[in-house]
Amino acid sequence: MPASLLFTFVIAYFLLLLGVAWYTSRNSNNDSFFIGNRNSNWMLVSFGMIGTSLSGVTFVSVPGTVGGNGFGYFQVVIGYFMGYFAVAYILLPLYYRLNLTSIYNYLQQRFGHTAYKTGALFFIISRVLGATARLYLVINVLQLFILNNMHIPFWVTAFVILLMILLYTFEGGVKTIVFTDTLQTTFMLTGLMVCIAYIMNSLHLNLPSTLAALNAKGFTHVINTDVNSGGFFVKQIIGGMFITIGMTGLDQEMMQKNISVKNLKDSQKNMVTFSVVLLIVNLLFLTLGGLMYLFADANHIAIKGDDLFPTIALNYLTSIAAVIFIIGLISALFPSADGALTALTSSFCIDILGIKRNAALGEQKQKKIRLTVHFTFAAVFLLCVMVFKWIDNKSIINIILKVAAYTYGPLLALFSFGIFTKRRLREGLATVIVCLLAPVVCYFLDLYSADLFGGYKIGIELLLINGLLTFLGLWLISKPGVKEGIVG
Repeated sequence: MPASLLFTFVIAYFLLLLGVAWYTSRNSNNDSFFIGNRNSNWMLVSFGMIGTSLSGVTFVSVPGTVGGNGFGYFQVVIGYFMGYFAVAYILLPLYYRLNLTSIYNYLQQRFGHTAYKTGALFFIISRVLGATARLYLVINVLQLFILNNMHIPFWVTAFVILLMILLYTFEGGVKTIVFTDTLQTTFMLTGLMVCIAYIMNSLHLNLPSTLAALNAKGFTHVINTDVNSGGFFVKQIIGGMFITIGMTGLDQEMMQKNISVKNLKDSQKNMVTFSVVLLIVNLLFLTLGGLMYLFADANHIAIKGDDLFPTIALNYLTSIAAVIFIIGLISALFPSADGALTALTSSFCIDILGIKRNAALGEQKQKKIRLTVHFTFAAVFLLCVMVFKWIDNKSIINIILKVAAYTYGPLLALFSFGIFTKRRLREGLATVIVCLLAPVVCYFLDLYSADLFGGYKIGIELLLINGLLTFLGLWLISKPGVKEGIVG
């Protein structure tokens, strides 16, 4: 199919999003942007969060892992599933009880100003790096398979896509994203199912024969029992659980949508429903990955990893499948980028600039500040995407998990320390130093783990190690007791 025709579908899809954004953002205000006026439907939030959690990384990168690791990624998904229950029944009740707009306000109420700012800054750093890595992956696919043929430079592609995201998020924020994410998740899952059906049909397989073929190739292998391996199942499951707690429960982007639901009970329904659906969807993506490698073997395609899915979809399947792949891909792109941009704007405005605490700022002044921050973060996103292009790493999912391990560890420790102890943290630089020092120690542990621990390689459990080291450091600089009126 001509690149220009595929590009036309991309533009048409964006115009649809813009129409939804215009309709949903009417009569919006700052509370609409930050928390959707606490009036979001839990079923819409739950369904839309699938797209946000999966993103372009799952759409492209997870199927590509099957060739080397089989269904081993599902070990992490099992951990994710367990983690969502911890978020639903430990963190969400806390956020609703304190009526938080930014979840990092909890750290201020529990520990004071320094811990609050530290937690918010770690979220901002993590979300900027994680979101732009996801954004880069999808933009790069569009560039390689469509826009290079139209002689459009990479930086122009990145700029235009970020401009698109700005246009439909700058007014309605969360109120709009709840609806656009639902639409985008629908397209993404449709793309997934259609691609599975097309590849099965092209290989003349039905469901039983597909499972038999995948099993014969060893792709359905899930459990890794090698204790020294980074993929050892205990590490993967525990690591996945804490990644969910960090990247969902302690992440303003994900929780911003959850606390926009009317009440705690509905928000918990959202989280539990979402966790079950996510298990099924990830299993489907792994099945798609196995089918792609079967298709590649049958057609003598030597490409592996992140490039395999787009190569097959755009060069070997029908034109209709190619269009559906592109729509599914950009549907995976936008939920991870638009939510991140909105959450970063919210966190910076509320946590760093403190516009909600300044009574002198009226609605219009707050809106002006919010828009300035929103556009600034879009510029930062563009810069980071260009840096990822320069690095040109072929395994974006590994970068994202590594970034999460280093940046969410201190957040995990700060919240755990507040919830499970009654100790106080002193105001000052000590908290900041501990939260910075622990990731540095983890970096060297990760680098030399095989030498230090007799061949044992640290894997996904790096996040937990980082959290434990930070927790220990916080204990050492803390003192007994809790301020009157502060609830842990």
